[in-house]
Amino acid sequence: MTHYPKIWFLRHGQTFWNAEHRVQGQMESDLTEMGVSHAHQQARLLAPILDHDAPPCLVSPLRRAQQTAKIALGTHPFVTDALLAEAQAGAFEGLTLNEIAQTYPDISAACPKVLDLFCEAPGGEGFETFAGRVQATLDRLECPTVLVAHGLWGQILRGIVCGLSRAEMAALSNEQGCIYVLENGAETVLRET
Repeated sequence: MTHYPKIWFLRHGQTFWNAEHRVQGQMESDLTEMGVSHAHQQARLLAPILDHDAPPCLVSPLRRAQQTAKIALGTHPFVTDALLAEAQAGAFEGLTLNEIAQTYPDISAACPKVLDLFCEAPGGEGFETFAGRVQATLDRLECPTVLVAHGLWGQILRGIVCGLSRAEMAALSNEQGCIYVLENGAETVLRET
């Protein structure tokens, strides 16, 4: 298994579309009040790390990740990196999961996991291209780094670092308001108690 520098991964806080079970992909939706609260939880968890290690921070260009980063990172500087954008989900973007099930019943039935569903979207990015973006990000990391991105992006990141199969990646949790710490091929999760 390839060894990567330590990573603190933050998924953006809840958005209005998350609350509606609507596919965002690379479309935009703002944080809800709960999403802002998620980012503040991450800020409290991250504060001792930023104070102690001052690691570089890379953030998705999508607005929900930028909003989360500005809260969670406080005054700590960050670099916006297009490779951290969520999977482009083609025809599914803007639709709720129920609308996808009604309009694309065969794809929906064959893909009960959200990662697989996004990657099978007509006109979407697909798994190989999407995973290639995550791998390219990992390959460029030279030191411990904070990454602020998206749920499916994080599932692939965590899967690659931990040596998981695609099916295992698709089954990973997608929590908001926590920090996934990836080190030495293993994952731990920082949560407020």
